[in-house]
Amino acid sequence: MADSLAKALAAEHAAVYAYGVIGAKTAGKLRVRATTSFDAHRARRDQLRMLITQQGAKPAEPSPTYQLPFEVTRPSDAVRLAVLVEQRLVTAYLELAADEDASVRRVAALAAQECATRAYGWQPAVTAFPGMPGQTASPAQPDGTGEATEETTDGTGETSATTETIDPTPIASEPSAPQ
Repeated sequence: MADSLAKALAAEHAAVYAYGVIGAKTAGKLRVRATTSFDAHRARRDQLRMLITQQGAKPAEPSPTYQLPFEVTRPSDAVRLAVLVEQRLVTAYLELAADEDASVRRVAALAAQECATRAYGWQPAVTAFPGMPGQTASPAQPDGTGEATEETTDGTGETSATTETIDPTPIASEPSAPQ
């Protein structure tokens, strides 16, 4: 199951990168939460690197940059990205939980639980099985509560609230193309 470990490590590398962006676009309590999450993902990344090394393999290094699934320009975008990152990590750890090594399964189960809890912290409304393929979630407000809505005008002067959904497919681990 070295492949599952490598996938989980790649997901953690991407999470560390994403939380750097999230922290840059937040302030106050949100930045504290982003920093705490960043530190947790760095620690988990280091743990996965150690497990891979103990199995006699060489852990992959992170890419210098990652392609984010959408542009992050506001705190609400950062919150939406944090929820997405955590949900995608749950998916990676669910795959790793099938490892034949009981100690790796324990790491995967604990990591999946922590990621699901962090996703809940960014967005209180969770699905029955967070991280399972086919699930969607609504982004949280910048303060971490409820759903994020945007007021839009339809040209008649009427405003309506719209809510976005998040695609649960994994974050691409390839570096973005040079610009």
